Amino acid sequence: MELREHKVSFAVYVTLRALVIAMAILQFFNGDYENVFLCVLTLLLLLAPAFIQLQLRIELPSVLEVIMLVFVFSAEILGEISAFYELFPFWDTVLHTLNGFLAAAIGFSLVDLLNRSNTTKFKLSPAYLALVSFCFSMTIGVVWEFFEFSMDMLFGLDMQKDAVVHSISSVMLDPSHGNRIVSIPDITQVSVNGNDLGLGGYLDIGLIDTMEDLIVNFIGALVFSIIGFLYVKNRGRKDAIVDSLVPRRKTAAQDYLRVIIEQADKRTASSADDGERG
Repeated sequence: MELREHKVSFAVYVTLRALVIAMAILQFFNGDYENVFLCVLTLLLLLAPAFIQLQLRIELPSVLEVIMLVFVFSAEILGEISAFYELFPFWDTVLHTLNGFLAAAIGFSLVDLLNRSNTTKFKLSPAYLALVSFCFSMTIGVVWEFFEFSMDMLFGLDMQKDAVVHSISSVMLDPSHGNRIVSIPDITQVSVNGNDLGLGGYLDIGLIDTMEDLIVNFIGALVFSIIGFLYVKNRGRKDAIVDSLVPRRKTAAQDYLRVIIEQADKRTASSADDGERG
């Protein structure tokens, strides 16, 4: 019902759902059951925007809802199953930027709705709301990096992608074991246990990837925090761009419309049952 109220996001949802189901069938016949599980998980995550609107009584603008749907599809189906993370080096960076943006939107909406509630005893300034939104997004980003690091350490995965660098600086290389930084520039070959790694440089284990993810998460969070600040600062004024990105509480009119739709569906179903019995 929530999806039917937003025709654009509903069309995107139906299209992505059909693609995920087709991918699941293909992976099943290929015998890759882990990817089948990812497809099932993706189908559930595609329902998240509608669930948020229904359970939390939050109205997601169609533009923001489409971004959330495309983000889920891009991360799971294109990124993991279709290996876009390997084919396109920028893919992970784009998704982490979007993650920062979306997490800031969620954090902002939760605090803004609480701030506007009649039952709360405080009123936060627009700058403070933006700050909370930014901090919420950065916390989500940091927790995700904790998760990636834990998976790599405990299960030998490579969620924190490695990078090849051509120079290093470290106090560990100081032969006197002091605190003097020793640098090695122009690294073109590295051997481990006598075997050349063939990478053309030194292998950085996940640090650069983690910092890049946090930096672009920072950018995404900052962008939405500014949008949220402008939204609260100019509340009541019409701004098509801001209004298309900021969630808000559902109005009484929307709740009334939903009740009408539910009643109409029940009458339609009842009429169909009566027709079958007749």
